Amino acid sequence: MEKVIKQAIETALETLKIEGVHFVVEHPTDKNTEADYFSNVALAAAKLVGKPPREVAEQILDVMGAVSQVEKMEVAGPGFLNFYLSRNFFTEKIAAAAEAGPEWGKSATWSGKEVVVEYTDPNPFKEFHIGHLFTNAVGESIARLFMFSGADTKRVNYQGDVGLHVAHALWGIRKLESITGESKSLTLTPEVLGKAYALGATAYKNEEESAVEEIRAINKAVYERSDEAINQLYDLGRKVSLEYFETIYEMVDTQFDEYFFESEAGPRGKELVESHSNVFPESDGARVFKGEEYGLHTRVFLNKEGLPTYEAKELALAKMKEERLGAYDHSVISTANEITEYFKVLKKAMSFVYPELAAKTEHIGHGMVRLSSGKMSSRTGDVIAAKDFVAEVAQAAEQKLSEPNQQLATDIAIAAIKYATLKGSILQDSVFDKEKALSFDGDSGPYLQYTYARICSVLTKAAEAGIGASTENAPIEAYAIEKLVYQFPEVVEAALAERAPHKVTHYLTELAGAFNSFYAQEKIADSTDEYAPYKAAIAGAVRQTLKNGLWILGIKAPERM
Repeated sequence: MEKVIKQAIETALETLKIEGVHFVVEHPTDKNTEADYFSNVALAAAKLVGKPPREVAEQILDVMGAVSQVEKMEVAGPGFLNFYLSRNFFTEKIAAAAEAGPEWGKSATWSGKEVVVEYTDPNPFKEFHIGHLFTNAVGESIARLFMFSGADTKRVNYQGDVGLHVAHALWGIRKLESITGESKSLTLTPEVLGKAYALGATAYKNEEESAVEEIRAINKAVYERSDEAINQLYDLGRKVSLEYFETIYEMVDTQFDEYFFESEAGPRGKELVESHSNVFPESDGARVFKGEEYGLHTRVFLNKEGLPTYEAKELALAKMKEERLGAYDHSVISTANEITEYFKVLKKAMSFVYPELAAKTEHIGHGMVRLSSGKMSSRTGDVIAAKDFVAEVAQAAEQKLSEPNQQLATDIAIAAIKYATLKGSILQDSVFDKEKALSFDGDSGPYLQYTYARICSVLTKAAEAGIGASTENAPIEAYAIEKLVYQFPEVVEAALAERAPHKVTHYLTELAGAFNSFYAQEKIADSTDEYAPYKAAIAGAVRQTLKNGLWILGIKAPERM
């Protein structure tokens, strides 16, 4: 409807021969107005024609004529135009939501486009911690927004299976073996790998005797595959890490279409840098990109030892995606915002090597997870393992359930974590408050799940009372809840356009609150109420909207809680 109204206004401006007007058509934020849309067009046009805004507003209304599905138009305040939609419009949208089912809210704005979304990107040999959970939640929601908008979306994961962190872990494993006396027989688990990494990283930073030299030698051997003993230890550790990661992806309902690894990108990145000496000149024995020449900063792409850095690997990764997935129209890379500046340099360097890929690569830097004690550090071991974190939240969630249900408790925990991640701008840092995140009273993922389950129960009772959903007999006045349901498709479209999943969380929370208020005032399972079938239809539309919206957020919609 926003586009219909905007087009009608633009036609009126053409009739009045008023050009160059920039205006908006939006929902009023003032809860005291009953208008469904307003526009500031008259205020914007008044500056161009030198007339009072209200006079311009009246002129626009005079030439607009009837607008489809708009029942009333009026001038308000200093010169705003208010639009009231017809009763029939809301009835049609309630019916449309039920009829469309899983398709409700979807659009074709990205139809026919191939989109690659990269996110999560954990490093084998390091702990999969709560920071990765938040990163996964952001990337998953972005991917699903593209999917909901018609894009053929490929979800990919780029994992750092080579680099100093691997050498830290392998050195740490050998150290643990000597400490425990389990030489060559230490059982590798995700927990052991995490401890080993912290041990090696700390020794390297503190420049402990012989540790730095040994770790560097291990790092070189990993790249070159030149030491059989290290190769065996590396292969086993990598396998343990990747298998462990899969259990977490299953838990958070993420399915990646393709995996990429630094071990694959490294050699190609080195070759690219060396073959583009004009882009990456030598500097103190290393190869760099001089970002200062473009208002950025210089970054190393090949270090003094001739090894490719993250930058060189990322350069190769862009081409690898195209080769493995086919030509794509857009590529999104979602990471923590602490590397946003680095990505600016990378994209500029890419514009000289792969200009066509640089043009369609977008980096979304999101906020970090913060602990009360400060930033997490896998180097010091001050991290909370993702599985431990989910288990802790699930345990608290299960205490709120009427009967024990571990799977449901886990689904509620995931909802709490994802909602807490996505309820604010993804650009901001987050602090997880377990009590607030698990609240069933509002502004939480479990609250949305509870409302969905409640509607399922209400509709079951209505069916038992012989009440079937129908929009044939609607009350004269539309309910307030109806004026929210129809907004779902435009909320989804705006959330994708602005890369703002929080628009979906805010909308769903408002919708759930409105339904609970509606249910407190209206009886749905009352066979003596002539409007009961219509109320059931509204409940069904809200249920479908919640389910589709929760899917976008990566949250499951349980039918019972």
